[in-house]
Order: sequence, then structure tokens, then C-alpha cells
Amino acid sequence: MKIRDDDLAAVMECDPSVTDKEEAIEFHMGLHVVSMYRESHELWLQGKKEEALRINYECHSKCGADIHPGATIGNSFFIDHATGIVIGETTIIGDHVMIYQGVTLGGVSTSKGKRHPTIGNNVVIGTGAIVLGNITIGNNVRIGAGSVVLKDIPDDSTVVGVPGEIVKHKGVSMRNELDHSDLPDPVKDEIESLKKEIQELKEELSGLKGSGGCR
Repeated sequence: MKIRDDDLAAVMECDPSVTDKEEAIEFHMGLHVVSMYRESHELWLQGKKEEALRINYECHSKCGADIHPGATIGNSFFIDHATGIVIGETTIIGDHVMIYQGVTLGGVSTSKGKRHPTIGNNVVIGTGAIVLGNITIGNNVRIGAGSVVLKDIPDDSTVVGVPGEIVKHKGVSMRNELDHSDLPDPVKDEIESLKKEIQELKEELSGLKGSGGCR
């Protein structure tokens, strides 16, 4: 397994748990996944698809990550833990991108054309985030853990929630910015809305009873 210097450097820069390069080369699962992807991608470009898919299968079996050999991934790609990573065939990823465990860059179409996301440079995608379809995520974007992104996101944005909502753009808050541990909960919001509506109906009913308008 050949490990690229830029991918190793990304591990050393982004993962504080790694003590030295030897440890990263020997044990860092994310680095292994990236390196196996790069080997399979090179074979894919050479038309050796069966060999490429065999490496992809081995990577999935050993590391729990599924990066299609046809995906295009730039320099200094960092995966913090490999488990549950899914990256589709027509995905394009720029340079200096960081993704956490459980991220899916998937498709919503069965067509043979471009059906997976395009990710810009300097992007961070949080744990369990899902980015679907032939959409474009701009440069310097942060996607919060557990978010579901279904539409284009402009450069220099922070996105959280289900569906993904831009909470910060070019340094300006679009709303009170949330961190990974405080993401929007649409079910909770709906319950709170219903509770408020019930309380208002109770007060209205009480008023009608008091005025003798309801018996």
C-alpha cells in the first residue's frame, strides 16, 4: 500500500491523537482507506476496473468504508475514522477536505451521468452528515454532524440541520450558529409548536366558558 506524503501530512495536521508518522502509517484507518482508494482510482483510470473494484471491496471489508474507484478526490484528503464512509462513483472532492465517520456522499438518481456531489476545497463534513445528488458544495464550507444537504451551498458557509440550513455565510450569522452537539431537531420543534397551539386553544376555551358562550 503506497501512502502519499500529502495525505500523511493531513493526518499529522488534523488528528491530535497521532503521535508520529510511523504510528499513522501503521495504524491510522482513515489513512489506509485513502491510500487504498488512490490505488484503486489509478487502476480505474487505466481501465483495470475489476482490479480497482477488488481493492474497493477489500477496503470495505477491512475498514468499513466504501469509496468508489471512479470518484475523483484531490490532495491532502483526511478521514477521521473510516467506519461508515460512503462516497459515490461520480463524486468530485477538492483539496484539503476533512470528513468524519459515517458521512455519505451519495446519489438520488439511477442515471449513468453525474449523480453525486461536487465538494470544493477546504471543506469539513461532520459525523453522520449526508450530502445527496448532483449538487455543489463550495469552498471553505462547514457541514455540521447529522446534517442532510440536498441543494447547492455557496462558498464560506456553515450548514446544519435536516434539511441543511445555512447558519453562517462569509462570517455573518444567518441565525444563532449551532455547534455539532446542538443541531436543529425538527420533531422537537413540531412538538413544541403543537404544545403552544394546544395551550392557546385551552385558554380560548376557558374564556368561552367564563363568558357563558360554551356549555
